[in-house]
Amino acid sequence: MSFLQKANIVPIFTIAFIFLLASCSSVPKRPAEVFSIQSMADTLIGQANKEADQANYAEAEIILNEALRLAVTTDRPALRIRVKLALANVQYSLGRTAEAEKIWREAENEAKFGQEQLLASACRIYRARSLLLAGRVDPEETLALVHAEQGNLKQDKQLLAVSWTVKGMAEKELGRYAEAERSVNNALAIHTKENYLEQAGYDWYLIASIRSVSGNYRGANQALNRALHYDRRAENTFGLAMDWAAMGDVYRKLENENSAARSYRRSAEIFRAMDKHDHAREVESRIKQSGEQENVARTKS
Repeated sequence: MSFLQKANIVPIFTIAFIFLLASCSSVPKRPAEVFSIQSMADTLIGQANKEADQANYAEAEIILNEALRLAVTTDRPALRIRVKLALANVQYSLGRTAEAEKIWREAENEAKFGQEQLLASACRIYRARSLLLAGRVDPEETLALVHAEQGNLKQDKQLLAVSWTVKGMAEKELGRYAEAERSVNNALAIHTKENYLEQAGYDWYLIASIRSVSGNYRGANQALNRALHYDRRAENTFGLAMDWAAMGDVYRKLENENSAARSYRRSAEIFRAMDKHDHAREVESRIKQSGEQENVARTKS
């Protein structure tokens, strides 16, 4: 190849090199980390939580099993633990207590191994709540555990709120009703500030339960009206049905049978609209019980 031929080639290489540089400068910088699968798993966790909030636990379990499969493929410990936490809660709601405890322990051990202190605390809090609700632990032990774990939960407001509700439940069991309501109000403050409407509705439902047990029935009804307010805003159908059923129970304690029956019917109507006919029948049975008690009272008088 002559010098002239080579000289003609040089500008071509030069242009090509300049074009390559220009192309590279326009290409977006490659990400340092990819979260595509994690995002899908996070979406599934959110969907499962929504199903669980409506008591569709079987559907939530199916979704979470797929989320767990995705979490395993990423090998991200925190994601695996979060899915297992949600799955254990669903298993507990399905009445599979032994399976729930097994998954909670697995999640806690994985959190300890991965030095995920926040998630390890969350595992212990959720398990403590299940034991408390099942009457398998001294409420004082629950309070001690919550006190010990809350320091680790401050960085996650939602988990901190859960710990406050567990504390309120334990104090309610001990008959410390004022303290119980104060604890749940701490959770409520977090949920209302962040617009977690369904959780705020549940907080008011729990406050109503505390007031009802303490004999403050009118205060319980006021709390249930607040629960209805938040559950309507959230379109939390299951929560609405539960609120009306609880209101019926409170009206019965106030010996207002007409209002009790009306509340029970409203609850059953919502349950039937959700195709939860077993729940509807159970609530409707309370209407019959109210009528029978009223007849007994009239006979005695």
